[in-house]
Amino acid sequence: MHKLLIRGGKRLSGRVKVSGAKNACLPILAATLLTEQRCLISNVPALKDVETMLSILESLGRRVKRRGGDIEIDQGGVTEVTARYDLVRTMRASIAVLGPLLARYGEARVSFPGGCVIGPRPIDLHLKGLRELGAQITVEEGYIVARAKKLKGARVYLGGHFGSSVLATANTMMAAVMASGETVIEDAACEPEITDLASFLSGMGADIDGAGTPTIRIRGVKSLSGTEHRVIFDRIEAGTYMMAALITDGKLDILGADISHNIALVDKIREIGGMVKEGPEGVSVSRRSRKIKPADITTFTYPGFPTDLQAQMMSLVSISGGISVITEKVYPERFIHISELNRMGANIILEGATAIVKGVGRLSGAPVMASDLRASAALVLAALVAEGDTEISRIYHLDRGYERIEEKLSGVGADIRRVEE
Repeated sequence: MHKLLIRGGKRLSGRVKVSGAKNACLPILAATLLTEQRCLISNVPALKDVETMLSILESLGRRVKRRGGDIEIDQGGVTEVTARYDLVRTMRASIAVLGPLLARYGEARVSFPGGCVIGPRPIDLHLKGLRELGAQITVEEGYIVARAKKLKGARVYLGGHFGSSVLATANTMMAAVMASGETVIEDAACEPEITDLASFLSGMGADIDGAGTPTIRIRGVKSLSGTEHRVIFDRIEAGTYMMAALITDGKLDILGADISHNIALVDKIREIGGMVKEGPEGVSVSRRSRKIKPADITTFTYPGFPTDLQAQMMSLVSISGGISVITEKVYPERFIHISELNRMGANIILEGATAIVKGVGRLSGAPVMASDLRASAALVLAALVAEGDTEISRIYHLDRGYERIEEKLSGVGADIRRVEE
């Protein structure tokens, strides 16, 4: 097991390249189950979650070849429809194989998924979407079992208590592409990752309109072919590096960052005293004002402020010149990082699903523990600006979503290294 050692106080400067989007890549990899033919997917990040998904595909009878950022997948030998507990338990996105297995083989058995401990994340919308398409779903010995002789197009409403769901939209899309007739998904997730999945499926021969809007129309086809596809860049990683530039009062050119994918974050960055300039290769980020200004932030589904950037923003405004209010509308219990930030000198009070952040003059290094993926990134940002040394343990969470983060940050001036626990 590894930990990160970070000595704060270094201004970041230079160019950092964003990797492929984890949250786009995982459902795209799952979608390769819809065809017998070869698929080549490029710009795939080297992440623990990606390796988990590839292991699941291999367990389901696929041949997987990796060459750098390129993944080649084709039909292997025995076809299996059970995604085993020992593989699925570590990653929530494993549920993405449910829809394509059901569409292709008429049956799927997927263990209840695991992942970060950030509060309840029910899969009811996934099951609702598949049921609307004609699936019979039971729970047997800890496995979700879905069966359907033939899926049929339907009008499916996927609005949930906290808004739309990216993975539920993806699962319903992947099941619907081979259903008979037309499927209309209402209150669909609008994230760029859904648009990227639709692009991949269209390359396979699917008939999809409206991806990126709340209404997606899918006309089922009898079969899908192999294709080649390049995954979009990771907007959450890009946003994390944008805030790294601001928290250290540095300047970073973030290659691959797309302003249109992070418009809510860019708006808040400008509000708190940052500058974001768009260029041909990405964006350039630096401070406009000497001191970070406070802000009121509410997370919501896309194009609202991303829940996956809430923890990092909390680190940033913890050194602001005033009081910030951060309300979590997507995962109301996603605040485990508060106690660790307070250990570093932050002044944060939690009231229900709202955090009151009173800016402090400085943070100080301390031994802290990562609790989930984005909390890990928040601790890294806080450590970059803290006085003294910070030791972050349990960084296996970080490796699920950030490719070589210590190498990328050290390349732009951070004093950061990975060591054995």
